[in-house]
Amino acid sequence: MDDLVKFLRARNMADNHAYAEVAHRFGGDALLDSHLPMLDLVDMLARDYEAMDRADARRPGLAYALRMLAQSYAEHPHYRQEWRPQAHQRDML
Repeated sequence: MDDLVKFLRARNMADNHAYAEVAHRFGGDALLDSHLPMLDLVDMLARDYEAMDRADARRPGLAYALRMLAQSYAEHPHYRQEWRPQAHQRDML
């Protein structure tokens, strides 16, 4: 799961850099309808997961949520099929 969190944080960083480039070239108004706030929320969840105690009862739910969010990068060459959320993981929640 640590690799998945690192992957998600790296994708978020890359996406944030892309948004910064757009803002630099076209101005901040170009980002009005962007997914930038969502990137911040995904990064916050990834950081919360990293800081969470392994015995925390919320950890499996957060892990499942991160797996779901990572699917948006399923076409990325570093995405691993093993990260796909499984039905049994959802049923354990």
